[in-house]
Amino acid sequence: MKITKEFTKLEKSAVKLTVTVAKEDVESTYKSVLGKYVKNAQIPGFRKGHVPANVLERKYGEALKADTMSEVIDSSFGEIFNDKDAENRPLPYAQPQMDVLPEFDLSKDLTYTVTYDVFPTVENVKFDGITVKEPQVTVADSDLDEELKNIQERNAMVVDKKDGDAAAKDDIVSIDFFEIGEDGNEVAGSKREDFTFTIGSGANLYKIDDEVIGMKKGDTKEITKTYDKDDTNAELAGTTKKLSVTVKTLKLRDLPALDDDLAQDVNEKYNTLDDLKKDLTKNMETAMGRRINELKQNSLLEQLVEKNAFDIPASMLAAELDGRWNMMAQQFQTSPAELEKMIVASGQTKEGMLEQWAAESEKMLKSRILVDNLLRDKNISVTPEEIEAEYGKIAEEGGMSIEEVKKHYDDPRSKEYLIDMVKENKLFEELYKQVKVSKGDKMSFKELFEAR
Repeated sequence: MKITKEFTKLEKSAVKLTVTVAKEDVESTYKSVLGKYVKNAQIPGFRKGHVPANVLERKYGEALKADTMSEVIDSSFGEIFNDKDAENRPLPYAQPQMDVLPEFDLSKDLTYTVTYDVFPTVENVKFDGITVKEPQVTVADSDLDEELKNIQERNAMVVDKKDGDAAAKDDIVSIDFFEIGEDGNEVAGSKREDFTFTIGSGANLYKIDDEVIGMKKGDTKEITKTYDKDDTNAELAGTTKKLSVTVKTLKLRDLPALDDDLAQDVNEKYNTLDDLKKDLTKNMETAMGRRINELKQNSLLEQLVEKNAFDIPASMLAAELDGRWNMMAQQFQTSPAELEKMIVASGQTKEGMLEQWAAESEKMLKSRILVDNLLRDKNISVTPEEIEAEYGKIAEEGGMSIEEVKKHYDDPRSKEYLIDMVKENKLFEELYKQVKVSKGDKMSFKELFEAR
């Protein structure tokens, strides 16, 4: 097919494509379409497949033209973009738009114009003035103690407290309660029975953890509590509530001793508590390194997005928001349509939620676009040897064999994910050479994972 094409760049990563198809190809396509009509048409007075072409042209003239035009456009469009790496390729989730139908005349070339969105390009990325601060963190003894305490709690036995023992922080308490109105009677609908929570967790509606401390099994107590005007619970903010609370049960977590037996219960690969401690320290240091690297990358990308202004196509943002909505539906184990009903019932709207997500989603998309552009511009690639080295690193950090790691990444999609991760890590190592990397604030292990 003889084709001429012209691309014109528009705003927000859109492109106008003007295509001209030679009249010989238009005529050839018309004859092919007409032949199909002749073969399949059924008209009274004629046998199937023997209807004269001129009869069909009189009867189906406009349909023949429309089918020919559609086939010419589809064929030419496919031919233009038959190369996966072709420039100005349309985004997959936005159909090209044709505002004006082209003139169809078998004696002339066919010219049509479409507009569509393309993947944004960012040329000459600016790095000047960017400083990436690297948090200064070490795994302290207190951090290890916290991890050991978590292990103790996960392996604890929950047992009843002795009769006469008072409720204390971290006890598990089960209570009956109801709200008392101004008339001294129970407020209708406020009664709850066998409500269980851990004292000190704040996991109860009226936040009465401190008030329950000291109560014993079977005790009933009237509690009066005033809430701040800026309380996170709008229904409680600025109010005073009077409650009747009865303790039904009191339990405590019987923590196991920190010894070799506990270590062996956690995993048979540990012989002693010291083995467990060493492994925990190693895992925490690995997690610390990953988190620091994540924060550095996020900081660099945020600054690059601010310094290199560019627009993203509306269709790209819409697709991202739609994907995020569908993922939220999956998390709630429901359909997108049912999720919208749930959101409306809660007093919100889908449109409102998507609007709240838009700024964050746009920033994330721009970060990904910058990374993709820089990977291409810097021609970042990975070798089989580098992938083998990554297998070894993952195996060492995860306490697995290299064979186990390779089996995990045996799936083509998983392998592609690993390759992309190694590419991006190589890219950032290159980018850090173009910006200033300095020591950041000192922070604890816990603060590191709370940082944004």
